Amino acid sequence: MSNVVYEQREVKRSRYAVAAVFAVHGAVTGSFATRVPWIQDHAGVSAGQLGIALAFPALGASVAMPLAGSVSHRFGARNALRGLIALWTLSLVLPSLAPNLLTLCLALFTYGATAGMADVAMNALGVEVENRLGRSIMSGLHGMWSAGALVGSAAGTLAAHLGSDARLHHVLAAAVLTVVGVLSCQWVLDLQPAEDEDPPPRFALPPRSALLIGAIGFCAVFAEGASLDWSAVYLREQLQTSAGLAAACTTGFTLTMAIARIAGDRIVDRFGAVRTVRASGVLAVLGGLLIVVAEQPAVAMAGFALMGLGIAVVVPLCFAAAGRSGSNPSLAIAGVATITYTSGLIAPSAIGMLAQATSLMVSFALVTLLSCGLVAFAPVLRPGDRPKINRPDATVPDPRP
Repeated sequence: MSNVVYEQREVKRSRYAVAAVFAVHGAVTGSFATRVPWIQDHAGVSAGQLGIALAFPALGASVAMPLAGSVSHRFGARNALRGLIALWTLSLVLPSLAPNLLTLCLALFTYGATAGMADVAMNALGVEVENRLGRSIMSGLHGMWSAGALVGSAAGTLAAHLGSDARLHHVLAAAVLTVVGVLSCQWVLDLQPAEDEDPPPRFALPPRSALLIGAIGFCAVFAEGASLDWSAVYLREQLQTSAGLAAACTTGFTLTMAIARIAGDRIVDRFGAVRTVRASGVLAVLGGLLIVVAEQPAVAMAGFALMGLGIAVVVPLCFAAAGRSGSNPSLAIAGVATITYTSGLIAPSAIGMLAQATSLMVSFALVTLLSCGLVAFAPVLRPGDRPKINRPDATVPDPRP
């Protein structure tokens, strides 16, 4: 077997390994989210205190994300991802152990910091695999994250229904996910820095290119956060639906996003990132308009479904564009990730404050307006030349004796 053919086969295998890591990352998030009520009761915090504590994961991620590049440079991409994904899965245990507000905030800060660094490392490897394959895979990788989150949520819902202790649940989940994550890393690309390559700064502001790309991600994640947290409330309060129908709207939004991400790579390969995001923006704007003008639940649910379809592939394409935007992909990806995390943090509270001052309809008019940014700024995601497959400073795992 020629070296080129063998390397191409191993790059394809690395794609599935990175996909497994994405799924593990999502499963941790789903496992945590379903046990937040138990964690609140165990820590003895009020709803307001819980809201403060839940800001700490995003804060930790924002602080730690710029460090991921130096970690990968020092240890190599494969070892860095192996260590970071293990830290992330094991950190799942910490929030359920917290006995009070202070320790809960510290636990969630650590939880977010490890999540953010693992997020940057796996997205950087995903971009590298995409470049070597010469076709889009980032949307599918993020679809695997969504699938992992759904699996983790389902398992957490079952554990909560059975009345299990979240400490035991999270210990078992962390053990399983750590093993799966670490084993999956055996097959990812072993990228090593060139001998004459200077190490990246331990902490640096994101490059300008990342700011422009991150602005598009900000619009998409703002719409995602608003829809996830407020779609059920919108149907319940604005359209007076039942609680079950309102919950079904949120579930439908999540499913349309997951399906669109899994199918998105073929669309991107056929039409390109710019046209895909423009069309996605149009869908998101149409969805927002349906939500705003809806007088019947079915119309609003169709609007949220279109919103999910419209924003699903945007963030994966932002990461892909960031990874090709300059000489330091990890720093650019960290910059984009920081901006999107920030958007996800402020969106739910911004929607709530605006709704309190005006109405939920006005809040989603803002979401619709931001969705227009996807159409206007899509050219920022225009891809550059993909690197060639044979790169001297990267190796792939060789299982042959």
